Amino acid sequence: MANDDRDILELLKEELDFIEKGGYGRSVRTPWKPTSIFQDSLACFGFPDHLHEDCCRLMEFVPAECRTKDVPCHYIPLNEAGETVEDLELEGNQSKTERKIKEWLRNQIKKIEEQRVGQRTSS
Repeated sequence: MANDDRDILELLKEELDFIEKGGYGRSVRTPWKPTSIFQDSLACFGFPDHLHEDCCRLMEFVPAECRTKDVPCHYIPLNEAGETVEDLELEGNQSKTERKIKEWLRNQIKKIEEQRVGQRTSS
């Protein structure tokens, strides 16, 4: 399987845009089928059966002990409390889940942008 060499900053921005435009709402073509955070977006890179392995760009955010799970990106700690997509999806509150994901994405985007600015100024 090919490595996902997309820029992580652009990937996170695309994911945020996807969510803000209602990307995880029910599909018009398959309204009976629930959507899954990250898996049903561009972040998943279209892996067959959503196999992430080592080529998924989101794996860098997944704790080492969770990388062999079926959907490793659902175990990314989203905040200081350690909430994950897995935890939030079990609650069944889609708007809360999306709000927490958007907060995490904004925080990661800001962090990466600040790191990159720091790298440019120190060069």
